[in-house]
Amino acid sequence: MKLHELSPVAGSTKERKRIGRGPASGQGKTAGKGHKGQKARAGRGMQIGFEGGQMPLQRRIPKRGFNNIFASEIAIVNVAALDKAYEAGAIVTVDSLIEKGLVKKALDGVKVLGHGELTKALTVQANAFSESAKQKIEAAGGKTEVL
Repeated sequence: MKLHELSPVAGSTKERKRIGRGPASGQGKTAGKGHKGQKARAGRGMQIGFEGGQMPLQRRIPKRGFNNIFASEIAIVNVAALDKAYEAGAIVTVDSLIEKGLVKKALDGVKVLGHGELTKALTVQANAFSESAKQKIEAAGGKTEVL
């Protein structure tokens, strides 16, 4: 078998429809484009949102708000989640939080918040702590370490 003898499998390819090639083709005369108008012309193509010259919706509606490119995105975890996930005396690190699924990504840091109760003494290492979280961790006999 040679390269010039190869051909595609039967039924895997389809001939393109040659429109505008006489009345017998079924797509003659206007070639399925109807009569006249912008959509019948060659090289047509309007951008998304074009409304025929009317002021488009995205320009009629006012702009609002902004995105601060300098904002830091911090992952949060509550002390109640730490109480469920860790045994007494465990060391809680950012990597272990990700491993246990309490935090998806470290982002720009991890902050521990004080929602819920903590009954176990844990050593928690995080980028930031809320005042209530710090009090609850230390009241349970644990330690807080800021990274």
